[in-house]
Parts: sequence; structure tokens; C-alpha cells
Amino acid sequence: MMNRVGLISIVLLFLCHWSYSQSRTNYDEEQVPQFEIPDPLMTFSGEQVEDAKTWLEKRRPELMDFFTTEMFGKIPGELGMTSFKILEEGPSTVYSGALRQQVKISIIKGNSQLDFNLLLYLPKGKTKAPIFLGPNFYGNHSVTLDEKVVISDAWARNNPSYDISDNSFTETSRGVRSYRWAIQDIIDAGFGLATFYYGEIDPDKNDFSDGIHPFFYQSGQSRPKNGEWGSIAAWAWGMSRAMDYLQENEKVDSDHIIAFGHSRLGKTALWAAANDDRFAAAISNNSGCGGAALSKRKYGETLAVINKSFPHWFTENFKKYGHNEEKLPVDQHELISLIAPRPVYVASAVEDRWADPKGEYLGAYYSGKVYKLFGKSVLENPEMPEIHQPLHQSVAYHIREGKHNVTDYDWGQYLKWASDVVMKEK
Repeated sequence: MMNRVGLISIVLLFLCHWSYSQSRTNYDEEQVPQFEIPDPLMTFSGEQVEDAKTWLEKRRPELMDFFTTEMFGKIPGELGMTSFKILEEGPSTVYSGALRQQVKISIIKGNSQLDFNLLLYLPKGKTKAPIFLGPNFYGNHSVTLDEKVVISDAWARNNPSYDISDNSFTETSRGVRSYRWAIQDIIDAGFGLATFYYGEIDPDKNDFSDGIHPFFYQSGQSRPKNGEWGSIAAWAWGMSRAMDYLQENEKVDSDHIIAFGHSRLGKTALWAAANDDRFAAAISNNSGCGGAALSKRKYGETLAVINKSFPHWFTENFKKYGHNEEKLPVDQHELISLIAPRPVYVASAVEDRWADPKGEYLGAYYSGKVYKLFGKSVLENPEMPEIHQPLHQSVAYHIREGKHNVTDYDWGQYLKWASDVVMKEK
């Protein structure tokens, strides 16, 4: 057992490292390096793209290939059967006018099987409801006070503030993140919510021995190969498997399913929508580095920091761009561009400097060159809007007061945008 002196030494070492890394973090706009914004309409060979057809047939495929092989990673192969089983359904006693459904989604390949549970809340009396689909951080039971929602037995990140210990969920964590999901507001607006615990697809730790990745391992392999998928790509893949079920649910408007995610899951939502055009739109809430924020700004969290802190999120190939952003031939506005012409919403928070609100705005702004090819409404001003002055169009944005979080204000904007913009797209 470690003695007290040894424990204190480790804590001090951690604090010194944290303090050093924080002191090197740039939060000064004057220290942002000069860089050239990669032109999303210029192919790697130098050919200018002037119309939507050329974008779809030539430029988009090469950008998809780059983001796949160099950033998120490629899925090594095809999986076998996917099956769906309704575990439970009925009217909610917590949310007025809501129907609840819990579905087990099973992925089967040979003798291997992975299960994850999808939780749905749908408005009563609506034949086909548009849906927000987004993974959650602490289990389906954490997003709701509904006692009938199943508690996941998957690996959990310990969090003393939520009484999560021994990497396991218990009843004490029920509803601890319900404030982030605005379920009643979603139902009242005529939308539904679908969510699943991302750790059931791949536990959020630098260990690829469980989750979906081992389904593709060859003999002796314990991690994905260079260029193969990291955890974000796996979570995005999980969103598409949830989409498979929603396409079959007769109570769901399958033409209007919106990918939603916060923070690392905001990055996930963007990549899911880029890969799967069944998503009608995407919402990136405080997604920061590797999401909507421009990497070349080197503001807040950087590529070197994110790949060191979370080495399992991206493909191994992506690590070579740490402290080397100038070598990137792309930036995150081109990730957003891959979703065009479908609507996309990027949102920031004033105090969330780690996620670089200005970089997030510029990511959305510079994606406009592609959206304009399709005649879509975009962000016209390179200067950010004021706080609580949302811009609702095909490329949408808002910045609110507060910290890294999902608030009722955010959901209020997403619901209005979804009604006014997304629902009119198809």
C-alpha cells in the first residue's frame, strides 16, 4: 500500500504538471499565431471548386478521406447483424404528455455481441415526432428522474459529486444530469429525445480491450492500428446504430433526426452527421478542440494537450499534429462543411475559454463558403455576435453567458431553430 509521503508526492507532481500546463495555455488573442485559413473550395491538388456538384463529387470525398485517416480513424471492416428489442415502454409519470420507450440494440459479429440501451421520450398524440439524438455521459438514468429507466452496468467514470465509485452506476446517480436535457421543453415543443450511454459503445478510457473495437482485432492485437478509429469515431458509429432503430420506429419522423452532442460528444455529433446523411442536422454544443473550434488558433485546449490527455479519442495519426498545427492542410470549418447542405448549429459559452468560443464561431463562419454553394443561409459577419443574440439560419450560432455546460437557454435556441429551420429543410 502506498504510504502517505508517496501519495503526497504524486499529488504535488500532478499539481505542478497541471499548473505548468495551465500557465502555457493561451487565452490572449494577441498571442494567436498568424495562419492561413485552408480554403474548403480548393482541392489538395489546387483546383478551385465552383459548384455543388464538384464539391460533392471531388472535394468532399478527399476531405472525408483526410478526416477519416488522419483524425478520427477508419472503421476496420463491416459488422454483422444488428437486432432491436423493446425492453419497456409506457407513459411517463415524470414528464407530462410523454411516452417512454427503452430499446436494447445488439450488435453481433460471430461469437461477439455488444448491447446498448436507447432511451426515448416521445410526445403523446403525435403520429411522427422529429427527434434529437445524442449520447450521454453518465447513463440513461442520469438524464431523467424517471424511476423506470434502466441503470447501465457498463464501466463508469468515477465522480464523487455524483456518488459514482468503483466504476459503477447506482441508484444514487439517477437524475444527476437531468438539468442538461430539458425533456419537458422538448416534449412540449412537439419533439422527441433519444439518448444512450456512450460508455456502452466504448468506455471513455485509454484502453481498447472492451467496447466495440475488439470486434475487429486480429490475433495478438490489443489496440486499433494507425489510421483506425478512436473512441469518438466509435461513439459516432453508435449514433448511426441508434439511427438504424429510429428509422424503423413508426412514431419517429425519420426525415428529421438531429444529431446532438456536448463537449467531446459535440465532436462526436459533428462526425456522426458528416458520415451519415440520414441525420437531418447537427448541433455542436461547446465542442471546442477537435470539434467546431479552429485548431490553428492554438487557443485554449490545443491538439498537443487533447491528444496527451485523451490519447484514445482520435486515431494515432492525429498525434503528429500536436505543436505542429501549421502542417494541417485542413481545419475544423471543413469538418463542419462536410455536413452541408444539412443545417448545423454551433454554440459557445463566454466562460468556456478552454473550448475557444471565437474559434468555434470562426469554424462555423468559414464553413459558409460551402453552404453557399447550395444556396443556404450562413454567418455573414466574421465578427462574433453579442451574448444572447442567436443567429438562426442553415449555419447557426449563439454564445451565452456561463460555463461549459448545456442549459435551458441552449435548448430554447435549439428548439426554435429546429422548428424554424430544420423542419423546413425536407
